[in-house]
Amino acid sequence: MQRHFSILSTEFERGPSLNNTGVLPYQRLKEFVGAGYIRASEPITEEQLQPASLDLRLGTVGYQLRASFLPGKSSTVESKLEELAIQKLDLTTPTLLQKGGIYLFNLLEELNLPDRVSGKANPKSTTGRLDVFSRLITDHTDEFERVGPGYKGGLYAEVAPRSFNIIVQAGDRLNQLRLIQGNIAPTDANIDALQDRATLVYLPDGTPIQADLFDRRLPTLRDEKGRFKDQQEDISNFQLRLTVDLGSTGNDKIVGFKAVYNAPPIELNKVDYYDPRDFWEPLFSPQKRQIILNPGDFYLLWSRQKVSIRNDYAAEMVAYDPSIGELRIHYAGFFDPGFGYGLGEVQGTRAVLEVRSHDVPFLLQDEQRVGSLIYEKLLATPEKVYGVNAGSSYQHQTMGLSKQFKSWQI
Repeated sequence: MQRHFSILSTEFERGPSLNNTGVLPYQRLKEFVGAGYIRASEPITEEQLQPASLDLRLGTVGYQLRASFLPGKSSTVESKLEELAIQKLDLTTPTLLQKGGIYLFNLLEELNLPDRVSGKANPKSTTGRLDVFSRLITDHTDEFERVGPGYKGGLYAEVAPRSFNIIVQAGDRLNQLRLIQGNIAPTDANIDALQDRATLVYLPDGTPIQADLFDRRLPTLRDEKGRFKDQQEDISNFQLRLTVDLGSTGNDKIVGFKAVYNAPPIELNKVDYYDPRDFWEPLFSPQKRQIILNPGDFYLLWSRQKVSIRNDYAAEMVAYDPSIGELRIHYAGFFDPGFGYGLGEVQGTRAVLEVRSHDVPFLLQDEQRVGSLIYEKLLATPEKVYGVNAGSSYQHQTMGLSKQFKSWQI
């Protein structure tokens, strides 16, 4: 085991190059587990290893908190619990988390990363579709969802149910973590080459179309005079625009759902179990193809575009962009390699939009831009891809409800 660890250390810690910069695919994550870079108090299972991410599991201990927090660069998570914890929770048995509450849980996994490997987390799709706000925290950090290069230590999840009471227990998977070697900086050459090789976007009827791209410059690459620090004017952060579908399916068709108040609790480990009518109000295609989002309400909507993620890329949806309105459009913003693509046989899959309006009512219109995707290059094509022997739940999604619910019968 020690020899294997040394070989991997040499491979993953050498200087940056185009050949060893990117998101770790399934087989590299598996190597990291074997080498001890990723460890857990319970054995890590094959089911946790996704095409370009690792599912993280709740541990046996949790806390109800008075407030959300970050430990800061000089503190640990445990050091903050003395002043913020209301009560300790035992997750060895099913435990009720009430909406409006804030909870913190230790995770079964911990990290011992090489110096050039960092991490980024997102809630899993099921978590976001239940309006559960779940964020990864590490020791000595002032950022949620980020794992610093070379991090060595435990992992924690802050969990805040918003629309539904939920029931959790040890082993439940609410978050996913992807590991990144080096510094990924998407360029126009990358995105152009990607479009040349495969269709990125389809219309609802399966018609391939050109992706609507825009270039958002990375402010961290500019100096105090606004010039790019490395003088490379072509460095860009290209994003693919997504618009909402409030009418392409025709009148009197369901275009989304709104969470109902005072619904029963949802036990996360139940699949195809709950009647969705007890939890969701359907939204039908409005005559004017527009709806008003009410602050405090939670909506599930769909993108008009069907997205296709090639197997050598992953993508992340930008969750909040004030330039498109005061609304948050996605909690679980990560798309694994093969989403809407498989082995090339799938002509795109719609993105589910988890929508909340901030502070004031907001008028949302059909085909209005609601978000964008950023593409991330993988170190290698994963040996497991989304939708192909990966236990994927949403490759052919239609209604967009989480896997706890039975199919909606019209």
